[in-house]
Amino acid sequence: MSNFLDRFRLNGKVAVVTGAARGLGQGMALALAGAGADIVAVDILASDDTRGQIQALGRKCACITADLSDRKAIPQIIVEARTSFSTLDILVNCAGVIKRADFLEFSERDWDLVMRINIDAVFFLSQAFVRDVVSRNAKAKIINIASMLSFQGGIRVPSYTSSKSAVQGLTRLMACELADKGIHANAIAPGYMATDNTAPLRADERRSAAILERIPAGRWGTPDDLQGAVVFLASAASDYVNGFTLAVDGGWLAR
Repeated sequence: MSNFLDRFRLNGKVAVVTGAARGLGQGMALALAGAGADIVAVDILASDDTRGQIQALGRKCACITADLSDRKAIPQIIVEARTSFSTLDILVNCAGVIKRADFLEFSERDWDLVMRINIDAVFFLSQAFVRDVVSRNAKAKIINIASMLSFQGGIRVPSYTSSKSAVQGLTRLMACELADKGIHANAIAPGYMATDNTAPLRADERRSAAILERIPAGRWGTPDDLQGAVVFLASAASDYVNGFTLAVDGGWLAR
């Protein structure tokens, strides 16, 4: 009888991770590589640092520079990924952007940019990924990155809240439609993480204190806090988990 922990191993798997140049995307790419997967790192920024760290773990990493706000560029990501690897098994849709302004002042430009990256790219990249998986009669795992604002309204981030609520809904639909094809779709909803997106909040002493007061863990999260969740959802250990959004939030939603 094999060791149950072997079900968490990703040896022989290839994971496509968007937003992999830094922050949460980089942290999850490194976690998947640590579990045995090779990585396709996708970002509008150079992912050389991510590639170096993955190679230091003994895994392969192909870097693709792409603007996910450009729908026409999205199918090419899968084409390029397949030139580097014969199989694609995992997709992590992590790339995201946030814009802040009061509801009455929020611009059409900022609305469109956030929606294009945070939900349009998730749908169209997942569609291209699934088409490739189905064409090979293979199985796969898709992990979308949702948010606390998939559950709550928030303030001053109308497009972000809308897009992350849509990510949760799309994840459920994908689970329903793709399960019979051997494809699982789940989401991770990070809590308040110490990343570039939350830098303005952490710099505001009053807002930061109010946020920390509500988090039972008493601290901001880090990319390392998502490692267990992403490996679990990418691995065979989660084969009966589908359409679920897992909050990794230090207890924020429990308050």
